[in-house]
Amino acid sequence: MTQERPADRLMEKLLRAIELSLKATEASREAVQEILRRGAETGIFFSGARAAESAEGFDLTEQDRDFLRSLSIRPDPR
Repeated sequence: MTQERPADRLMEKLLRAIELSLKATEASREAVQEILRRGAETGIFFSGARAAESAEGFDLTEQDRDFLRSLSIRPDPR
């Protein structure tokens, strides 16, 4: 009978958490793909309660736009 090291149980817990996280990521990706297959669009919207400090705006680079599209997020028109 081997004695369990104190960290063994914590390592098992960590590995289970990582596996669950990966499964959730896969499930999320599949759900987004199904939404897109059905003709709907997906997006992420952020809203804040505070007023912006003299927002001058910003420009997305082509690399930014490619990254957003890789996440199935359609960038706003230029």
